[in-house]
This record gives sequence, C-alpha cells and structure tokens, in this order.
Amino acid sequence: MRWLGGRESDNVEDRRGSGGSGGLVIGGGIGSLVIALIVYLLGGDPSQIIGQSDDSYQSPTMPGAQAPAGPQPDDQAAKFTRVVLGSTEDVWTKLLAQEGQQYRPPTLVLFRNRTQSGCGTATSASGPFYCPGDKKLYIDLSFYDELRERFNAPGDFAMAYVIAHEVGHYLQDELGIMDKVSAAQQRVGKRQANQLSVRLELQADFLAGVWARNNGMIEPGDIEEALQAANAIGDDRIQRETQGYVVPDAFTHGTSAQRVYWFKKGYQTGDINQGDTFNSNEDANLQ
Repeated sequence: MRWLGGRESDNVEDRRGSGGSGGLVIGGGIGSLVIALIVYLLGGDPSQIIGQSDDSYQSPTMPGAQAPAGPQPDDQAAKFTRVVLGSTEDVWTKLLAQEGQQYRPPTLVLFRNRTQSGCGTATSASGPFYCPGDKKLYIDLSFYDELRERFNAPGDFAMAYVIAHEVGHYLQDELGIMDKVSAAQQRVGKRQANQLSVRLELQADFLAGVWARNNGMIEPGDIEEALQAANAIGDDRIQRETQGYVVPDAFTHGTSAQRVYWFKKGYQTGDINQGDTFNSNEDANLQ
C-alpha cells in the first residue's frame, strides 16, 4: 500500500499520552478480552459492552488533535492511521459531491488502554468502533497487533480496511441509514433485528470496498489482504472457532463469504449506488 507521503488528516484526537492509560479494566481475564474483540471487530453496537466497563473513569477533556508529548512506540501506526483517514476524506468528499452532497469528515480518536466515548468507556478490548453518540471513530492502535496475530490478517491494507469500514458506519449515520435501521429494529424481534445488523455491517464492508477502488494507493496484494481480514471476522467463522458450532440466527455481521462478497462488489464497481444490501438477495447462497 502506497501510503508513505500521503496527506495526514487533521481530524484526529490523539489521547495516547493522556490520563487513563492505566491497567485495562474488564472482567473475566483473557476470555472476556477475546469475546469483546469479537463483538466489536469491524463495527457493532459499542453500548453493549463498552458501557459495562469502568464507567467511574473520567477521561480528561482533550483539546482537538493534540499529540502526546514525546515519541510514542506506536507513532508509525498513528501516522498510518492519519494517512488512511485523510484518504477516506478525499474519496468521500469527491464521491458525495458527485451525488450533490457534502461530506463532513468525522473525528478519529486514538487512545491507549481506555478512554471515554459518547457510548461509554472504551477499552483496548473494544476494538475499533464508530460511536453515533458523539459521531467519532475510536481505535486503540494495539488492535493492529490483534488483527495480525490473533486473527491472522496481516498487512497494512488489512488495517486500512478496518478504518474504512468504520468510516462506512459514519457515512451510514450521516446519510440517515443508521437511524432507519435502529427504528426498524425496535419494531421487530431479536432474530429480525440481528438480520438488520448484518445488512448494516455488509453495507459498511461495501463502502470500504468503494473507498479501496477510489483511493489511488493500491498495490499488488492489497485487496487480498483486505479480503483475508473480511474472511477472518465472519460470524460463522468466529462462532465455529469460539463455540464449535454455528448459530445463523445470532449473526450480527454476516458470514465470511458475505463480507468478502460485498467488499469485492464495492471494489469492483466503485459506485456507492450499488450497495443496497437491505433489498438485495444476491448473497443469499452465501449464508
């Protein structure tokens, strides 16, 4: 991925050097850590687990995109994140302008161990997520290590896919899609609500693919890295690995095959109008 020398976004709030970098507060030890990573990996409802963390912790108010004092061990990852975020800003500003709409970029919060979000206390176990409560993206950069080591999805473009997916959720919020889904979920049972969550996640995968097609940083092997990441975090694969069997009615993100399919469609078409995952049955045979 040709990211070195790319424009770095100014819409980054760097809390890595702030207070709250003490020990991780989450019950149940490493087992709970793995479960939390699974729940939040590449999107999800952060209020389900984040709010169960140590809510007594209060993060100090951070003034905009202030960087921590002195060199940090993950500064290179932070730089990479800023460049990728900058690329999403450039792509979506251009594509939405073609649709007669204005793109207002989100803020991305870098933190270490834990911080406060509009959805509750975020921890390292939260994984990257978008919080509708304050319209910010959150990421503890140690997640890149988890993606590479625990989920066997190495490579810089796999990490870029994670960021692009969360930006996709922000875009869904801005376009009113997230509100419509939330309202619909209130009117149906749990199984149907889960199905709506799946369609929302698959659309975010599609939007990540659209960004990939239009960002100008692709090198040979990059798309394969993103597809490997998408395949690694399908509901079916995660359930099989963690509990030994698959429960389709409990899916909230889609199968590995579905996630790969919609990312590939976004990349192949590069057209935001081709991603209506809610009214499409083209992935029906990928359940």
